[in-house]
Amino acid sequence: MRMLITFQNKLVPVYFTTENKQPTQKVLRLLNNTLELKIQKGKSALQKCLNSLISIEIKGSEAILHSYSENDSLALSLY
Repeated sequence: MRMLITFQNKLVPVYFTTENKQPTQKVLRLLNNTLELKIQKGKSALQKCLNSLISIEIKGSEAILHSYSENDSLALSLY
C-alpha cells in the first residue's frame, strides 16, 4: 500500500508492507512525530538523510528512509 505524507513542505511517498499489524493511522502518526523530533534534535547524518528524503518504506516497526544518495539512506525504529 502507498500513501503520501507532507514533510518539510514536500510530499513524500510512504510504502507499507502487508505484514504490518498496527493500524495505518497510528503508524503514520508515529512516523510524523519521529521525523519531526529527529529533524530538530537528530545527529547530522540523520538530518542529512531527512533533508534529501525521497521515500519511506515501513517494514514492521522500522522505517527505511530513502534519500537521493544511496549512501545517506538509513533505517529508523518507530517504537
